[in-house]
Amino acid sequence: MSIWEYANPTKFLKTTQPIMPWLVGAGIALLVVALTWGFFFTPDDFRQGSTVKIIYVHVPAAMLAINAWVMMLAASLIWLIRRHHVSALAAKAMAPIGIVLTVMGLVTGAVWGQPMWGTWWAWDPRLTSFLILFLFYLGYVALWAAIEDPDTAADLTSILCIVGSVFAVLSRYAASFWNQGLHQGASVITMDQNTEVSNVFYQPLLLSIAGFFLLVLGLLLMRTGTEIRKRRARALLNRQTREGA
Repeated sequence: MSIWEYANPTKFLKTTQPIMPWLVGAGIALLVVALTWGFFFTPDDFRQGSTVKIIYVHVPAAMLAINAWVMMLAASLIWLIRRHHVSALAAKAMAPIGIVLTVMGLVTGAVWGQPMWGTWWAWDPRLTSFLILFLFYLGYVALWAAIEDPDTAADLTSILCIVGSVFAVLSRYAASFWNQGLHQGASVITMDQNTEVSNVFYQPLLLSIAGFFLLVLGLLLMRTGTEIRKRRARALLNRQTREGA
């Protein structure tokens, strides 16, 4: 069995649609447990007080916003190289999810930053590159909407995705590239595989990350299935129009 068999839209739908509700349900269940545990059953931090609990939303959202773009990059490269329509539609389906995740990351980061830094926003390298990544998400969605031919739209958005990947990398590693800036470096998983987060916060955080991941994966499968059906309906409508002309 080859992984490329799932590039067939019919097989993709047949395989993914039955497991999609389970992924969404498991993700929601994990998030309910993680957020309840984190918000109500963990102590305040001795420096940050109760604001530290924003970590259970901010870190998973920001982490997955970056990884969502990486997934779009992989799917876009597959489209450019192998011309599998499912990969192009999967990238298209992920973009609105990525927009929601980046908005969550920006908003929760501002709420967290205000009491810690004394400002809602700073032109910090990581924050700035994350904001630019958000603008690339918006541009990606707008480009898909602006071009009528789906293959041409897939080609141009794939190129845009490759360019925007620079800012996805910067969003992840900017704090390591530059010493200046208010945003701290990696603290959940560092290069030496150690964590700077106390276990009392770390355990529910991992559960929250898992919940976000499963929910995003389930929504991706749902939206990709919708895009496949929309493409089929559009092709059928075009065929009927040509036959009736």
